This record gives sequence, structure tokens and C-alpha cells, in this order.
Amino acid sequence: MTVSDRFNPRASRREVLTASLALAAAQLFPGRAVAEARRGGILTIATQAEPRTLVPLLDTNTLTRNISTKVTEGLLTFDAQFNPKPLLATEWTVSPDGLDYAFKLRPNVKWHDGTSFTSEDVKFSLLALKKVGPRGRISFANIADIETPDPLTVLVKLAKPTPYFLKALTAAESPIVPKHAYASDDLAASPNNNAPIGTGPFIFEEWKRGAYVRLKRNPSYWRADRPYLDGIVVKFIGDAAAASAALETGEIDIDANVAFSDLERLGGIKTLQISSRRDGYLNNASVLEFNLEHTELAKTPVRHAIAHAIDRNFIRDSIYYGHADHIRSPIPEIFQAYHDPAGFNYPTDIARANRLLDEAGVTRGRDGTRFSVRLTFIPGPAFKTTADYLRSALSQIGIKVTVLEGDLATFIKRVYYEHQFDLNINGLGLLFDPTVGVQRIYWSDGIQNPLPYVNAAHYNNPAVDDLFRQASTEADESKRAQQFRAFQTIASEDLPALPLVSLRTVIVSSNRVKDIYNSVDLTAGDFSDTWLDR
Repeated sequence: MTVSDRFNPRASRREVLTASLALAAAQLFPGRAVAEARRGGILTIATQAEPRTLVPLLDTNTLTRNISTKVTEGLLTFDAQFNPKPLLATEWTVSPDGLDYAFKLRPNVKWHDGTSFTSEDVKFSLLALKKVGPRGRISFANIADIETPDPLTVLVKLAKPTPYFLKALTAAESPIVPKHAYASDDLAASPNNNAPIGTGPFIFEEWKRGAYVRLKRNPSYWRADRPYLDGIVVKFIGDAAAASAALETGEIDIDANVAFSDLERLGGIKTLQISSRRDGYLNNASVLEFNLEHTELAKTPVRHAIAHAIDRNFIRDSIYYGHADHIRSPIPEIFQAYHDPAGFNYPTDIARANRLLDEAGVTRGRDGTRFSVRLTFIPGPAFKTTADYLRSALSQIGIKVTVLEGDLATFIKRVYYEHQFDLNINGLGLLFDPTVGVQRIYWSDGIQNPLPYVNAAHYNNPAVDDLFRQASTEADESKRAQQFRAFQTIASEDLPALPLVSLRTVIVSSNRVKDIYNSVDLTAGDFSDTWLDR
């Protein structure tokens, strides 16, 4: 396969770039009306929590990705139909056996500190992601060698076919970072993680802890006349009601963490608009994870009982106010060949749940309690409300729930490094391929090598590991589908994790904000085409 930029060789540089931008916009979202964009203004975004880092190298949390992608770019981007488009790579070829990838890089690109972007930066970044990335250790596991014959050529050699390799090369998933900003082997210690140097449309300016991150326009961006905005400010507003009020008064332009209970009211305000979409790249879901080292939760019937005690339709309709979707498998329906809707079928049935617990020998004490659990949840209003609901729902079957709260850093430490929880409500991206997004939830490697968002349950099933291992290199789509379907059969019975609902990206914004999305990954796009109609 070969993809390249092709334009009239006699055209001026400005004409070429202008045509390039028009073509890119048409390809990203065909049929979108082209309005006369205005230049200038600061876009202010409210988000509920503060990220731990500003580069998704060691932490792929959405909070990090949504800021990083304005500063740090990837090799490719994808349109709404998931077709790859040039970004830092302008051209790429894949060998017939799927083992060799050749990338031609965009010339005359500068890092924000003035250093030239080269193939050495790409090599360093991909190998760093392979080493420490929570998903990069899966996505790039088959990289055998990377050659850089010249500053604008990268040759990636794989030990085995990797059918999802290209899809992992976006800015949010696999950021290309400057090699010179990582002087030691301790990648986590680099100042670049918190004050990133990128090649993107916006330059990092300031991170005031507990308050905001400020970005400014890159005047030397390789896309002519982009970005339109003078800058972006991401404010951390922990109180959802306060964020909504700031949106109404015009203090902020976008509320990326709106309380679902406010949506109907905000939708009635003429100056505001609501967007509720499925992110086809992340495929986010709310998932309940079980600590399989807990004495009672280690019993399969107990996990089944808990699943039957939960009303997932209530979570969808009453907690997310309909801005979530039913989910029947950790493999999203978008992957029709892989998705098996027969699994994870646990309809709400309190009587059956109690019967399963009785049969498992988990009896009630004098106060009616069978056992107690600690419930953690990833920060966010809907996750907190879900935790409160589960506390009530599980009390009906004699399980006493203590809800543990904390910020994102506390959550990561408690769940993945200290393993001090019993039940965990997580927000997980099921992603662009099951090998990357789903495997990590069940991968036994995460027990010995703890990383954020990798196997919180400490599930260990060699058969499941083997199925994922086979699927990761299987070039025959029919065989790969069989492997994923076999996994779903096992995982729905073992139930180390119960998918609760499929999540949408919901934002409320001022009507003056235009063209927010320019890639398949929605808010993790670069905002280079976003503008303010003043």
C-alpha cells in the first residue's frame, strides 16, 4: 500500500499547502460545510480532573491524550471512516508479507525548540513506547528492528505480522517525542513529560498545578495558516455544577466533563450546543473489574451473582441519561467479524444472585451481610454515581460496599501498584483493535509488570493469553475472528471484568466554537481547524 501527497508540481508553495488543507478537510469529514474561518481568540476548556502527565508515553489516560495531541503529533491521523492520512509521515509502504514498513517523513518540520525533526526521533519514540507504554508493550511487541537510513526515512522491521500496526500510529496513541529531550534511560524522569516539546499546532506554555494548562499558537507550524486559534486553556474544575455555570456565563467555551443531569437544561440554552458521539478510535466503556485475589471474589459464582445484581440498563438510562449504549462484550460491535453478542449475558435477577451466593457457601451473618468489599472508581461524576448505585445494588444481596475516593494519581497507585481494592469501576478504551484495547484487561503479564490500565483483576488464564498471542500475529481474518470469539466464550464465563455500558464523548460548547473535531478520535484531535466565531 502506498499513500502520498500529490499536487501540481508547478503550483506555488502556498497554493500547494492551501490545496492540501482543503483536501485534508474534505477527506476527514466529507460533506461537512466549509465556512469562512476566523483567526484569533483563546479557546477555554473545562475538564473535571487533572492529568498526571502531558505526554501519553507512560500514561494513556484520556485527560493526558486530549492535551498532548495539540502539542505532540503522530505519524498518521485517521478520518471518520478510519482511513489513514498523512501527518508526520507523508508516505508509507507495507511489504506483501506484512513484516516491513517504510515511512517517508515530512520535510522541514521543527520541534518547538527549533531543533529539526528527524527519523531518529521516530525510532526513539517507537522503541520507548515498546518498552514502557501501557499499550505500546502490546502494539509494538513485534518490532524487531528500526533503521534510519536518512533523516526522512524510517524502516520498521517486524518479527511477526501485526495487523493493527498502522492504526497504532496516531498522536494520542503513539506520540512522537524529541529524542534530545530524553537524556537518560529513566523515561519517567524527563521534564518533557510535564512540559512537552512537540511539532504540533500549539506550543506548551504553562502548567499551573491544580488550576490549568496553557498552550499558545505555533507560528511556525508546518500547516500553513493553521491553527486558527491564538491559544488553548484547559481549566481543571472539579465541581461539575461550577463548570456548567462557567459555561453559561461564557467563562469557558467547552465543558468536557458536563454532569449528565445538566444536559437537558443546558440543551435549552440557545447559546450552547451539545455533541454526543461514539469515539470510533477509543471505543470507551465503563467496566467493573474484580480483584481475583479477594477470598470471595475469587469464586466464579460470586462474580456471576454480582453481575446479576446490577441493572446495566439503569446505569445507561439513569446515570448517563441515555448518553451511553448497551454493551454485550468487551470487543465492540464495530468489529462485526470479531464481536460475539452471546456472551456476558447477565440479566438483572436478584433472586438468582442470592441463590448463587447461597450455593457458593457465602452465607449471611446476623446483620444480613455476607462479606465486605472496597470499591474504587476512576475519577469522574458518572463513575462516582455508578459507585453509589453499586453500593445500593449489592446491599440487596448482602455485600457491604465501602466506596474509596481519590484523584487520578491515587486511583492509579491504589489499583495498579498497591492492589488495594476489591471492586473497581474503570473507564477503559477498548480501542481500534482487540489486541491493543481488550487484551490488556486480561493479559497475565500485567501481574508481574504492573502498568496503568493493564489487568487490574490479576486474571491469569493461559488459554486466554494464548488466544491473544495467536490473534496478535494472525493475518487470516477468519482465523483471527475465531480466536477472538473463543476468547469471549471463556471471558464471559470466568468474568474477571464485567462491561457495564459503552460510553460516548459528550461535550457542551458555546455556539461560537466551530469545527472541534477533525479526526476519528474526536477530542483527541489537534484542534488545528477549530475556530471561534466572535
